[in-house]
Amino acid sequence: MSSFPAYRPRRLRRTAALRKLVRETVLAPSQLVLPLFVRAGTGVRVPVASMPGVAQTSVDEMIKDARDAASLSVGGVLLFGIPEHKDEEGSSAWDDNGPVQEAVRALKRELPELVVITDVCMCEYTSHGHCGVLRDGEVDNDATLELLVKESLSHARAGADVVAPSDMMDGRVGAIRRALDENGFAQTAILSYSAKYASACYGPFREAAESTPQSGDRRGYQMDVANAEEAVRETRLDIEEGADMVMVKPAGPFLDIISRVKAETGYPLAAYQVSGEFAMIHAAAERGWIDLDRAMMESLLGIRRAGADIVITYFAREAAKRCP
Repeated sequence: MSSFPAYRPRRLRRTAALRKLVRETVLAPSQLVLPLFVRAGTGVRVPVASMPGVAQTSVDEMIKDARDAASLSVGGVLLFGIPEHKDEEGSSAWDDNGPVQEAVRALKRELPELVVITDVCMCEYTSHGHCGVLRDGEVDNDATLELLVKESLSHARAGADVVAPSDMMDGRVGAIRRALDENGFAQTAILSYSAKYASACYGPFREAAESTPQSGDRRGYQMDVANAEEAVRETRLDIEEGADMVMVKPAGPFLDIISRVKAETGYPLAAYQVSGEFAMIHAAAERGWIDLDRAMMESLLGIRRAGADIVITYFAREAAKRCP
């Protein structure tokens, strides 16, 4: 008689086929969203130095990237705009002929089945780089809501399937939902960046989006990385205000938050594997310290396993090729 139980877990790990048969967590291309950075012009492709394979593109070049993602069954794209003009209030954000709006129209014309999500925030558009109206060095919450509404309506008019406010202003989901409903866009969904932390992992993104604050930082409105209960409260508030989906950002350092938010709300949940996470994996792989493909897939499966239904990642196309 054996001295241990008859059940031997290793039996089901012996071959790739057995491991796949009993796999608990599956990552599918349809669960991935690819962020894209759009600017004015034609034939423009400006590589982002800190993010291998990522570039700012004009709309025509963006369509090529989006078409490639769609051919791999990636579920959607998330658009960020780099305007030609910035001012104190970020007025380019609601320009109906801005790069994001033009990109949305092109995507709905060329790739109508691809879900188009637009980031709604002011940081790419303001001359000071903060996410709203700046008064005496501090972002004015309520004044910023009016600008976010204008931007959301402009994106909805262009045809966005989903608007995604990322500013972390109090009350912005409710303000945007009311404005969409009152202006004939009741079918436009809201994906709220509900638990967006003031993370050290955003540096490469700020290079890509040209959105680094010119003074101070964003800890006055983004969440303290030490807080978990607050993340749940923030998410519940956004749900009460009308969010259709919620988000935790960043993903990797906050897997516990992803798990809690999913368990406690049951809402469709996105998690954003941010630029710093992407860049760190690439940097370690370039030095030969880790295997790029395995580290990529482990990180994304970990996010899914924690409870995310949607994973926003710069790895979307590469990962889609390796999904089972």
